[in-house]
Amino acid sequence: MNISKSMANGILMAVNDVKITRLELIRTKSRIKVASKGLSLLKMKRSRLILEFFELAKQIQLMNQNVVEYVSKAMDTSKIAEAQAGRLNFERIAARKRNEQISVNVSNVMGVKIPNLNMKSNGNKSLKYELISVSASIEDVRKNYTVLLTLLIEIAEKQNSLKRLLHEIEKLNRRSNAIENIVVPKMQQRSKYIKQRLEDIERDQIISLKVIKRKIGNANGQAN
Repeated sequence: MNISKSMANGILMAVNDVKITRLELIRTKSRIKVASKGLSLLKMKRSRLILEFFELAKQIQLMNQNVVEYVSKAMDTSKIAEAQAGRLNFERIAARKRNEQISVNVSNVMGVKIPNLNMKSNGNKSLKYELISVSASIEDVRKNYTVLLTLLIEIAEKQNSLKRLLHEIEKLNRRSNAIENIVVPKMQQRSKYIKQRLEDIERDQIISLKVIKRKIGNANGQAN
């Protein structure tokens, strides 16, 4: 209720400073059209981003389920490999450093920049050696944890994208609400006020002309 009163007071204050001309009326109507068109575009963009948001949320949910599965799988293969290779040998192999790199590319979704992460391994030579020197069970552990790491990176990437999309959606909501509930109503009230005042001025001019015409007619009659 207080918001409506403050908006009404703001509109009344705004119309009191309006230029009462036909040119101003034309300009105001043109601004209303531009604002309405901009509002439609904002709503279209917001709808597209909301669809993208829910699609990403679904993907993250499915990937989280896969994480649980791969964590369990990796732990099981680790136990088997440790039992076959021995604890010390297993820890020695696990301590080997691998040269992993993550590259970042940026994609654009309706004006929102979304980073895409890609993991690359530069350990191809050492990998060939490892395949010969380690047992199949240890190689299974390596593969499972590599898949798990890749999956976690993808989830982190999508969660970051989700936050960016949510931020942009909230920003579009604020802008569209401001245009729809404040800017356009003010301009419509302004247009209505100008139109009414122009009609009043035109009506007053017609009455004045009639009065002048009548006076001139009376003056001519008295002269005759």
